[in-house]
This record gives sequence, structure tokens and C-alpha cells, in this order.
Amino acid sequence: MKQTKTGKIVLSSIMAALVCVATYIIKIPFSSQGYFNLGDCVVLLCGWILTPSYAFLAAGIGSLLADILSGYIIYALPTLIIKGLMAVSAHYIYKLLSLRTNTIIARCLSGLSGELVMILGYFITEIFMYGLLPAALNIPGSAFQGIVGFILSIILINVFKKNKIIK
Repeated sequence: MKQTKTGKIVLSSIMAALVCVATYIIKIPFSSQGYFNLGDCVVLLCGWILTPSYAFLAAGIGSLLADILSGYIIYALPTLIIKGLMAVSAHYIYKLLSLRTNTIIARCLSGLSGELVMILGYFITEIFMYGLLPAALNIPGSAFQGIVGFILSIILINVFKKNKIIK
């Protein structure tokens, strides 16, 4: 069954809200101005469930709103771009790899590539904001956040598939 444009917008809006809540609800500050959160889990789900443009918008806008609500306004615009690109990266790499390998390997590699986009995106952003050393000091925190988000997203996508929430 083909989803209508309205249905895609509604699902994308729900995903953006979930990204915002997952990012906002648990915030553990890093060494400089960033913070650990669970939003990456839903960002990867956006990439796997939505089309690339809707995934970019849902992941980016949900994360941007969480930064604004959390008082991390300086990160809002970079977050929109980084999280949007993270979801799009996960989407395209999953689509490419799922043609050549099994679904779980495709999801794992695409999820890890999405997290790499996030780590590199914030590293580059923070070099301009704080300098090389503070940016480098945030890499372990970003990597930890990425690993946790990746693991949770793999678990959730399998639960969704098993319970026929998604195809």
C-alpha cells in the first residue's frame, strides 16, 4: 500500500517529536558544551523508516528543537544539518547494502556510518567553536552516545519488524 503525502508528513512529524523527546529527556553534559542523549536512536530510525528528505527534516528539526529547549541554542543550526545528514547517510547506505547482504548487516553498517557522520560533524563544528583540543576531548562522549544510540536503534527496529509496526 502506498503511503499518501499527508501520511508521510504525519509520520515524519511524529518521528521529529520522538527525536526531540529522546534528545531532551536525558542530557548528560560533555567536557565543553555538548551533551549525551538518546536522540541518535530515533535519528537512525528516521533514516531507516522515512524517505531521505523526510528523514533529514524529522531528524534535523527534532534535534534542533531539543537543542533550543535545552538551552544549547549555539548548537541548533549545526545539529539540524548533522542529524539530518546522519539520517540520510543511514538511509542510503542501508538501501545500498540491503541489496547485497542481509538486513541486519545492512542496518549495522548503515547505523555505524550514520554515527560516524555525527561524530565527525560535531568534531568539525566544535573545532570552529572551541578549537582543536576541546573538540577532540568531546569525541569519546560523542562516540559513546553513538554506540548507545546505535544499539538501541537496532533493538527497536527489530521489535518494530517483529510486531509488524513497519515492513
